Amino acid sequence: MRYLTFALAKGRLAKKTLEYFEKMGITCEEAKDPNTRKLIFTNEKYKIKFFLAKASDVPTYVEYGAADIGVVGKDTILEEGRNLYEVMDLGFGKCRMCVCGPESAKELLSKNEIIRVASKYPNIAKDYFITKKNQTVEIIKLNGSVELAPLVDLAEVIVDIVETGSTLKENGLEVLEEICPLSARVVVNQVSLRMEHERILNILDQLNDLIQKES
Repeated sequence: MRYLTFALAKGRLAKKTLEYFEKMGITCEEAKDPNTRKLIFTNEKYKIKFFLAKASDVPTYVEYGAADIGVVGKDTILEEGRNLYEVMDLGFGKCRMCVCGPESAKELLSKNEIIRVASKYPNIAKDYFITKKNQTVEIIKLNGSVELAPLVDLAEVIVDIVETGSTLKENGLEVLEEICPLSARVVVNQVSLRMEHERILNILDQLNDLIQKES
């Protein structure tokens, strides 16, 4: 039997996913060691491998078949636009992708004015403004605190993930429009789903049962 390989987005998503697997009886003790420098963790009994990756790389590993299955946020799936199957919403890591800015920017959005939009997610921002709203915008990619952009007049609005909204409030910004809800998702390589259909479905069914029980 070949190994089924999982790519997990580092941090909270990986931790929560491994907790679910443990409840399913698929344990991986090495992955719990905070000091480990190992990159790949193996469960020999079920022939499963896990590796932790930067969130934005998970869809790439899955598309190219380096991982059969990935667990990553919906924001990353939308931004990366990779060729893969999104098969399940795990229901944790919930937040929203929103257009945010000062209250004064509401008018610019309603009048479809030409504006500058700063975001860590240029593809999501572009799709929303240009494809869905048909509004001409200039998109500026930032990697750090995007909340800064409207405060220093780099952009009129930002597109960013909102969890509680407290950072926005502290900086005099608010949610102006909601783009979409976000949460952790399971993605599968297209060939793997055909070749390992039964094994993958079995794991997804077990995961789904766990999630239903906990919700």
